[in-house]
Amino acid sequence: MRLAPLFAAFAFAALPAAAQTPKSTFPDDAALLVMIKSRVDDGRATGIVLGVMEADGSTRIVSYGDAGPGAPPLGPDSVFEIGSITKVFTSTILADMAQKGDVKLDVPAQTYAPAGMVLPKRGDKEITLANLSEQNSGLPRMPSNFQPASMSNPYADYSVEQLNAFLGGYQLPRDIGVTVEYSNLGVGVLGTILANKAGKSYEAMVKERVLQPLGMTMTGVTLSPAMQKALARGHDESGAVTANWDLPTLAGAGALRSNMTDMLKFLDANVGPPKSALERAMRDAQKPRAPMGPGMQIGFNWITTKARSGVEYVWHNGGTGGYRTFLGFDPARSVGVVVLSNRSVSADDIGIHLLDPTIPLMPKPAPPAPRVAIDLPAEAMARFVGVYALDTLPDFKLTVTLEGSQLSVQATGQGKFPVFPEAQAKFFAKVVDAQISFTSDASGAVTSLTLHQGGVNQTAKKVS
Repeated sequence: MRLAPLFAAFAFAALPAAAQTPKSTFPDDAALLVMIKSRVDDGRATGIVLGVMEADGSTRIVSYGDAGPGAPPLGPDSVFEIGSITKVFTSTILADMAQKGDVKLDVPAQTYAPAGMVLPKRGDKEITLANLSEQNSGLPRMPSNFQPASMSNPYADYSVEQLNAFLGGYQLPRDIGVTVEYSNLGVGVLGTILANKAGKSYEAMVKERVLQPLGMTMTGVTLSPAMQKALARGHDESGAVTANWDLPTLAGAGALRSNMTDMLKFLDANVGPPKSALERAMRDAQKPRAPMGPGMQIGFNWITTKARSGVEYVWHNGGTGGYRTFLGFDPARSVGVVVLSNRSVSADDIGIHLLDPTIPLMPKPAPPAPRVAIDLPAEAMARFVGVYALDTLPDFKLTVTLEGSQLSVQATGQGKFPVFPEAQAKFFAKVVDAQISFTSDASGAVTSLTLHQGGVNQTAKKVS
């Protein structure tokens, strides 16, 4: 999963190009090490394992940083939560099952759904398996009844009964197959449906159809004793050790854990001429099928980006409470990159820069301007309580609550963060550099809020 505190903001700046070894696409190991060491040393990462694969199939791995208390030193065997990179394992299974005739991509997904699951329709059109994997099913990023008991492990208590209740009562706000909207829910549902068709759990299905054929012995949903021993501890954005995540109901969206050795095997299977039926299915999964944004298209969960330099790369990233990951490759050159980090701060730019050096690394952001909280009585803040829907993404809501004298904000599918008053109607967060200002009408009733983050202002209207 990629769940940012509110919104992720990226800014790129040029850095000098690193040295490359002869006949190599990528910088030499010393330069790669400098790249990840600087990221750890400037406080944006706790530890990073970086792997590259050259056109001849050879691989190199460099590691730097702290694996966390009680964990063995970082290296090729260190296990990380890979988050939403799980989605491309799910879509690999979809393509493989379609290739073998086990499922059809263009028939209603309801055909293969387990008992009790009723997918929403829109008019006379129904969601297909392809729609779920192309992220254009019309389902939201997260279900509205997703209310974690603990944000340290937010998906752990979301049940099948809750999932089915949400799906059965949800009305799709847009036509199926028209608009791409990234949905953890949709791919979680896809994994559940495919597992039902296979007659086994999601984990058993992915082991049988992907992990075992590729010799990936240190990848799975459940941590084996060997995986547990090699687990790098996750860290939150501030660098504190955080809990691992469990996704029993939406496993297909982000439940897998893996290490660099296994991820390079998966990368290799996705690059170059296919050597098996499984690899042919992988190539089918990669094929762009729908526009996703400027220079971007989506296949079965795989995203293809064509940069202004002309470089075209296929990728997916991932994130859980304590980890960030990136997997990308250039099919034309048969080269690829894997980045595994055990802190919830993006390291995507490292992978993207290595695939296309014209896209520079992200500089360390400037420290936010100091902000001073003022005293504001609880009764003065009570009028801000409510639910606010973003103008640009109505399914994404910001819920403002007041507990005692503490105002907090929670974005859909994310944690609750305290905000502090710096003016009568303006608040700031401490966990991220973000501010929220509230707007009232002539009667004094609050009508909207504006989120200020990363130089972008986004308005959300009060809906309840």
